[in-house]
Amino acid sequence: MTWNVRVDAQLCQGSGMCAGTVPEVFALDGERARARTEGIEPDERVLDAADICPALAITVHEGASVIGPRRD
Repeated sequence: MTWNVRVDAQLCQGSGMCAGTVPEVFALDGERARARTEGIEPDERVLDAADICPALAITVHEGASVIGPRRD
């Protein structure tokens, strides 16, 4: 199954932490991040990027389930 990654442009602060963690999945466009592609192969680093996003702007979906950011 593929994962879908979404970046909420309204929440994104443009810290670049996601692009620094997984540059093949995230890119900075001006002051905001975006996902480079719709569907990706599962990758633990993408969940890490969602976890460390200071604005919690990244969500990772597997089918209908939100799997990232991971909650304690």
